[in-house]
Amino acid sequence: MLSKSIESALNNQVRIEAESSQAYLSMAVWAEVKGLEGISSFMYDQSNEERQHMLRLVKFINERGGHAHISELTAPNVTFRSYQEIFEKFLEHEVLVSESINELVHIALQEKDYATHNFLQWYVSEQIEEEAVARTILDKVKMIGDDKGGLYLFDRDIKLLTVK
Repeated sequence: MLSKSIESALNNQVRIEAESSQAYLSMAVWAEVKGLEGISSFMYDQSNEERQHMLRLVKFINERGGHAHISELTAPNVTFRSYQEIFEKFLEHEVLVSESINELVHIALQEKDYATHNFLQWYVSEQIEEEAVARTILDKVKMIGDDKGGLYLFDRDIKLLTVK
């Protein structure tokens, strides 16, 4: 059985994951309209992944005797100055999600809720991977700078990451 404080913290994370999905969806749409098919595909995949993270939390809350709440979301930014800004925001957002997950782990340990702590370890590992991917991509984007040929190749190459 979840304590009320852990249930509340997990429901906050449900909102964060849903807002992440929306933020990445808005980035995908922006890139698609700009003709950046690879970046768009990558961000659509990221949006779907965040939705799956949200659903995983919802199921866990309900299975542990809590009640998952689907709350109102803050609207994401829908305009970006550049594709580089998208990846800067992507990294910033992943760092914020990691901080939130770490806080959840802290609460679970404080309350000696080892089942929730164990469940959250998947998210800890996932965030390590997400941040590493975001940093690597942003490093490549910074190398490209304003080179249109580099952007073309990057957009093509990142699309290959999304083909599964």
